[in-house]
Amino acid sequence: MNISDVAQKSGLPPKTIRYYEDIGLIKPPRDTNGYRAFRETDMHKLTFLGRARALGFTIDDCRTLLALWEDRQRASADVRALATGHLVQIEAKIADLKAMRDTLATLIDACAGDGRPDCPILETLGDANTP
Repeated sequence: MNISDVAQKSGLPPKTIRYYEDIGLIKPPRDTNGYRAFRETDMHKLTFLGRARALGFTIDDCRTLLALWEDRQRASADVRALATGHLVQIEAKIADLKAMRDTLATLIDACAGDGRPDCPILETLGDANTP
């Protein structure tokens, strides 16, 4: 398969596929003309990487997950530990986003939104004592 075929089937742009090759996540062989000749295994890896990235795993996490996926002797506990750590990070981000939403909602409620120049939103953003 060529890069266009693999891009269409995996749902990843060719630029991303080339990047994954550059950083060693995939290693498609080359034809005699120098073009990449993607195998079915490369296609599966790219699909795997696309799904892992969609779940927010970092490139390093993806490298680890790929190695675990390819290692048939792996312990599922290793995979679970990596996924659990990632879930903890996601939950922390969600908590941060909720706090940001609550703060912003409070500021919006405090702002009259009329023609007067005083604005609690700007005052809070400009206050050096506000975290």
